[in-house]
Amino acid sequence: MARSKPSSSIKAVSIKSPLKYALLLALGSAQADDLGLQRVLVDGSRLNQLGVADAASAGAVTQEQLAARTVYRPGEMLEAVPGLVVSQHSGEGKANQFYLRGFNLDHGTDLRTTVDGMPVNQRSHAHGQGWTDLNFLIPELSVRLDYKKGPYSAQEGDFASAGTASVVYANRLLQGVASVSAGQNGYGRALLADSVETQRGSLLYAVEALHNDGPFTNPDNYQKLNAVLRYSEGYANNGFNVSLMAYKADWNSTDQIPLRAVQDGQIGRNDAIDNTDGGKAHRYSLSGAWRRTDDNSASKVNAYLIANQLDLWSNFTYFMDDPLHGDQFAQPDKRVTSGLNASHSWHQHTDTGNSETTVGIQLQNDNIFNGLLNTQARRTLSVTRQDHIVESSAGLFLENNTRWSPALRTVAGARLDGYRFDVQSDRSANTGKVNDHLLSPSLSVIYGPWQTAEVYANFGTGFHSNDARGATITIDPKTGLAAEKVTPLVRSRGMELGARTAWLPGLQTSLSLYRLDFDSELVYIGDAGATEAGPPSRRYGVEFSNYYKPLKWLSVDLDLAYARARSRGEQEQGRYIPGAVEGTGQLAITVDDGGPYSASLKLRYFGPRPLIEDNSVRSSSSMTLNGRFGWKIRKDLALELEAFNITNRRDSAIDYYYESQLKGETAAVADIHFHPIESRSLRATLIKHF
Repeated sequence: MARSKPSSSIKAVSIKSPLKYALLLALGSAQADDLGLQRVLVDGSRLNQLGVADAASAGAVTQEQLAARTVYRPGEMLEAVPGLVVSQHSGEGKANQFYLRGFNLDHGTDLRTTVDGMPVNQRSHAHGQGWTDLNFLIPELSVRLDYKKGPYSAQEGDFASAGTASVVYANRLLQGVASVSAGQNGYGRALLADSVETQRGSLLYAVEALHNDGPFTNPDNYQKLNAVLRYSEGYANNGFNVSLMAYKADWNSTDQIPLRAVQDGQIGRNDAIDNTDGGKAHRYSLSGAWRRTDDNSASKVNAYLIANQLDLWSNFTYFMDDPLHGDQFAQPDKRVTSGLNASHSWHQHTDTGNSETTVGIQLQNDNIFNGLLNTQARRTLSVTRQDHIVESSAGLFLENNTRWSPALRTVAGARLDGYRFDVQSDRSANTGKVNDHLLSPSLSVIYGPWQTAEVYANFGTGFHSNDARGATITIDPKTGLAAEKVTPLVRSRGMELGARTAWLPGLQTSLSLYRLDFDSELVYIGDAGATEAGPPSRRYGVEFSNYYKPLKWLSVDLDLAYARARSRGEQEQGRYIPGAVEGTGQLAITVDDGGPYSASLKLRYFGPRPLIEDNSVRSSSSMTLNGRFGWKIRKDLALELEAFNITNRRDSAIDYYYESQLKGETAAVADIHFHPIESRSLRATLIKHF
């Protein structure tokens, strides 16, 4: 567990009131270093958001709760966000699949994800818009996860309509950690992390190595190397840090397989159709953050430079398009992303309340080279398209947070985003430049005349950007037919009513009812090199979240969510949205009295989804039970045992419905294609603190 080292000049304090929580969260939104904040993180695994959050669906997950979670892969740490499901349909190195608020978010579209202020979503990506690869994440360095849902914050821009997840890394560790893990299916992991105090600041380092085969007949052979080096001075509210991160991996993939091939005995559940699928990736970044705070103002700046590269080989239709060589294709993507975020806040105090006004700017530029190639066993046969994309954006936001009285506060804001797309394609007809801009206002009203409850009303507009290639396309590169251009920036409109209460000692409950509309669910289909224009959509939903700590040694999390997603207007094929999640649930129980033993269990329910617009084909639900047992052998040595899919369910991690053709079949067959959840497996980790 990563915790900051205290300064001898700061005394530990017990934080009780919501206003003090708000102050600490405001000071610690970049780095959780102040001992007072760390005390809050230790005292309770979920922060009380009364007087802090601007919506019932917003919150923060602390270091203690993150450390107690049992996760099969790093991206699953985001399942600490109530209602969010993280899945996988391919090899371990590929970006996860995300589901939230009635969305199949694919690999990240409409879920804005950041790590230490750096965007993880990749725009105009070769495989999928908003590609969110979290495999570089080191959970032990994460001190907090902040989340929001809906387009109600002027500070959040592209991809934030369904939600945002912000992971905060530590500047300092209370103590160094060395751990070694081993498990079934070829799993092995080693981690070394510590921070060294210098004359003026602190130098943190972490190195991780991992290997995993998974339960598949063709082993994933996932090999990962990961490292972080960070220098920092000062603290969260007054200080700076500079960080270097490096990640490199390669893997084989067992992608989704056709149900018919399993049912007739051609292959097993863990077999692959094309054993040469897989990928390799790397990510290198240089980033820095600076903050200054006084009694009347606060300033913060963070900048980043990220080099990403992905080579991905996939085959989803097998022998449908090319019966001789097969349908494998490659999606290379190489990019450099640079950006700057800066904001300044003014604080004003009155006899009846206080007010804070924030103005900020967010700049980002992506220099991208990507393509779509026809391949066989990772050998290139032909080129479908190759492009050089320069995508630039600037966002300016203004937000005012005013407490009018002890019972009433408002958050009003607006942001203006401008985008420039410059596509140089290997087919001149698809080359072009496009500009677009959007103004997005938002308003939240929070009313809480009671000591233990608040109600919220949230309204706002947001957007997601579409792939730059879709904005300039005129010819479908795969078919040669005319193609329609798509809207570069697609508007979303949301509203939410909610309530939060802590009426029972130890119990925190929130309830939210929401509606979210999109003008169009336009997407770029990376697997085909073309765009697909979806109709306008509307989602209704309800979320019910509970955290209960009836005893010092016992905590219970219960999160339930239901959503109804439909296309708006009359649709010939039907109004259901394929893959739209309808219901999710999570029950987690943690036992820890501070003694030598601790344990936790997590039950996750992933509800059925329509797989086709008329709802005639649906996926089945899935249920997984994971567990964790910890033993503190002595003060500086611990052993953790983790168990995944304890009941060994044979469910699907993900389901699709489309046409494919196996070798020997004379025509394409429409079928469910699924990726199985991993069979029951165990892992053991020995942890040494120093």
